[in-house]
Amino acid sequence: MLSVEELIQEALSLPSSSRVFLVEKLIESLESDIDENIQKIWNTEAKKRRDEIRNHTVKPISGEIALAQIRQILEK
Repeated sequence: MLSVEELIQEALSLPSSSRVFLVEKLIESLESDIDENIQKIWNTEAKKRRDEIRNHTVKPISGEIALAQIRQILEK
């Protein structure tokens, strides 16, 4: 059996379409491990946030800006 490091190297050598397929399968395997109740709660939260953006209740910011703001808060 391959070590995790060897498996990663093998996966990275695959063509991009195969890597995408592999990622999808890995994510599917993780999703089946998620508690259904937790998944429902996150789905509800995601829909709420989507609606807030669509209704202009909140203004989205880029990930870079969000991370910079978090770093500033943590540095205090």
